[in-house]
Amino acid sequence: MNSLKNSLRSLFYYPSAVLGMLVVFLLVFLAVYAMIKIPYNEAIRLWRGGEEVWYQNPKFAPPSWINFFSSKKYAESFAVRTSDGSMVKEVTPGAEGTSTMEASYTFDFMSDYYPQDIILYLTSNYQEKQPFISAEWLTPDGRKIRLTNLALSQKQTYRFSQDAKLKTKLRTDDIIPALFSDPETGDIIKGQYQLLITGATFEPESDINIEFVFHGQVFGIAGTDHARRDLVLPLLWGAPVALAFGLLASLGTSVLTMVIAAVGTWYGGWVDELIQRITEINIVLPFLSILIMIGTFYSRSIWVILGATILLSIFTTSIKAYRSIFVQVKESMYIEAARAYGASGSRIVFLYLIPRMIPLLIPGLVSSVPAFVFLEASLALLGLGDPVLPTWGKIIENANSNGALYRGYYYWILEPATLLMITGLGFAMLGFALDRVFNPKLRDV
Repeated sequence: MNSLKNSLRSLFYYPSAVLGMLVVFLLVFLAVYAMIKIPYNEAIRLWRGGEEVWYQNPKFAPPSWINFFSSKKYAESFAVRTSDGSMVKEVTPGAEGTSTMEASYTFDFMSDYYPQDIILYLTSNYQEKQPFISAEWLTPDGRKIRLTNLALSQKQTYRFSQDAKLKTKLRTDDIIPALFSDPETGDIIKGQYQLLITGATFEPESDINIEFVFHGQVFGIAGTDHARRDLVLPLLWGAPVALAFGLLASLGTSVLTMVIAAVGTWYGGWVDELIQRITEINIVLPFLSILIMIGTFYSRSIWVILGATILLSIFTTSIKAYRSIFVQVKESMYIEAARAYGASGSRIVFLYLIPRMIPLLIPGLVSSVPAFVFLEASLALLGLGDPVLPTWGKIIENANSNGALYRGYYYWILEPATLLMITGLGFAMLGFALDRVFNPKLRDV
C-alpha cells in the first residue's frame, strides 16, 4: 500500500500526468454539474421534447460567441415575457371592471443580418368578452409601424412573417427585412427598436400576458439543432454518460479478465484449457459487428450495449498476457509458503496472485477508457445509440443525418467531437504516465 501511494505521488513529476489529471477532474466536475443542474428525468424530458419545449429557440443557430470572430455580426436570439417582469407591463384600471394595458420592450439591434423570425405568444383569461390588443413597431429612424390589431383568444400566436395584412401594408413578401430596413435604400438600420403593445380588457378578472420571442441567427453558448434543442443539454449530459460507460466497461473488463486469468492459471487442467479455448474463439469474433447486430435486432439500451461490450472484451489477448505473468508468480516462494500453511486456492488467487498485478492493471484500465468512450460514440453515429439518452455521439449522428456539413453547420459536429478528443487525450496522457510510474523500465526509454 505504501508503495502504491509513493507511485501515485510520483505522478506529479510528469507534466503529462498533471495535465491528464486536470482534464479528467474537469470532466468529472462537468458530469457532476450536469447531473445536479439538470436532473436525469428533466434532461430526458428536454431532450425528447418538441416545439412545445423549445419554441423560444431558433433552428440551426450557431453559438453566440462566433460574433467575436466574425467581421459581420449575427443577430442574437432572446425571449422576454410580461409574466416574469423581463418585459415592461403597466395596467390601468378603468370603469365597470375594464382596464387598459401597455407593454413594451426596447432592444438594440446592431446585426449585419436579419433575424429568422419574430413571434408573439399571447395568453389571456376572460369569461365572455375577449380582450383586445394593438401592436406597433418603432424604428431608430422615428417610424412607427402598425403591426396588427387582435381580439385575443385564451392562447394565441402571432408570427410577424406570416401576417398577410402586414405584407400588404409594407408592400413586401419579406416582412422581417422590411421591419429592419430603410424603405428607400433597403439597407439595414442599426439602433434601438421598440415593440409597443396596448390592450384593453372588459371584465374585472381579465388579464393579458405577452411573450416576445426574437429568433436570431445565433443562440447561447453552444447553438441549437434541427429540433431547436439547446446543445448545451447533450454536451453537458454527454459527460456523465461517456465517463460512466467508459469507466464501467474498462473496470469490468480489466478486473474480470485478471480474475479469470488468475483462476485459470492457479487451477490449471480443464479450467485453464476451457478459458484458453474460449479466448481463442472470442479473439476471431467480429466485435463491432456483434454489437451492431445486438443494437439492430435486440436492444439499443446503453445498459445492454455495456453488458455486451464487457462480455466480448473479457476473453481477449489480455488473458494470455496475464496468464504468462501469473505462471511466473505462481512459482514464487511466498506462494509456496502460503500453500505450506494451508491457504485455500481462492485465498491465494484473490490475496496473493491478483494484488501483485494491480500495478499493471491501473495503467491499462485508465488507458482503455477512451476506447470504450469512442465505441459508444461510434455506435451512436451508426444510429445504434440509446434513443433516450443525450450523448456526444447522438449529437454527431443528428448532425450527420440533417446535413450539418453540407449546410455549413460545423459547430454542430465540432463541439461534441472536441469533447471526445479532449476526453481521449486526458485519459491517454494519464495512462501513459501511470505506465511509466508502475513500469520502471519505461522511465529510461
